[in-house]
Amino acid sequence: MSATLEFTPAIAVSAGQKAQYLHFAQSAARAAGQAILPYFRSGAQVMNKLEGRGFDPVTLADQAGERVIRAAIEESYPDHGIFGEEFGFKPGNGLTWVIDPIDGTRAFMTGMLHWGVLLALFDGERPVIGVLYQPYTDELFSGDNETAWFERGGQSQSLSTSVCELVEDACLSTTGIDWLASSEQRRFKQLSDATKLTKLGGDCYLFGMLAMGSLDLGVEAGLKAYDIQALMPIVRGAGGVVTDWEGGNPSLGGTVLASANEALHARALALLARS
Repeated sequence: MSATLEFTPAIAVSAGQKAQYLHFAQSAARAAGQAILPYFRSGAQVMNKLEGRGFDPVTLADQAGERVIRAAIEESYPDHGIFGEEFGFKPGNGLTWVIDPIDGTRAFMTGMLHWGVLLALFDGERPVIGVLYQPYTDELFSGDNETAWFERGGQSQSLSTSVCELVEDACLSTTGIDWLASSEQRRFKQLSDATKLTKLGGDCYLFGMLAMGSLDLGVEAGLKAYDIQALMPIVRGAGGVVTDWEGGNPSLGGTVLASANEALHARALALLARS
């Protein structure tokens, strides 16, 4: 039995099931957000998962949020698998809920807003639905690979990526470059130098802004499945493209490139590929 998520033959999910799962994910993410919110800007304790080997923060809020989502899944879909950042992998029937209770814990612990609750449903090959929820601002991004939506304050709007097709006209964002390997830093710099603007910082939120059309390119490395899966159906549903740096399936993490459209994605991949 694997201790983590792996690629398997895809489980069929009907349009009706997909809509049901998305509604559930929205509700579960909102519930997790309410469990997390009391810890935000509260001075809550931050623990280091890599004590003595670096810094990978986790808070009581991360754990509380994941517990809420896991409990909801186990009540509504007891046959489904669960893979969460804080409490690991529980195998199921081939459909697996993938949870990052707080993507952007560093932002969370420093009182900044670029963090969110991530929840996806993985069919064995790709995530079929995804939700990003920022509870402090009450912003909900949702997608199903075909369409994507943004909700706030009881208002809802469809999401569409930008029409920018040239790298030199593009606005690029990445959470940071310090954790890129030296070869990855060189590849990133080739792309960054070619863009109109590069903004550091953002975590999951940068993918929401890309889906909204405010950013054109998003680049990340060192991701886990729970860092990216919820964001893929949102970006793709808004008209964008998400692959790894080689153009492959990024569902299990690694290096990721998100672009507003196919033309821009091809040009960005070409720059990342140059040695």
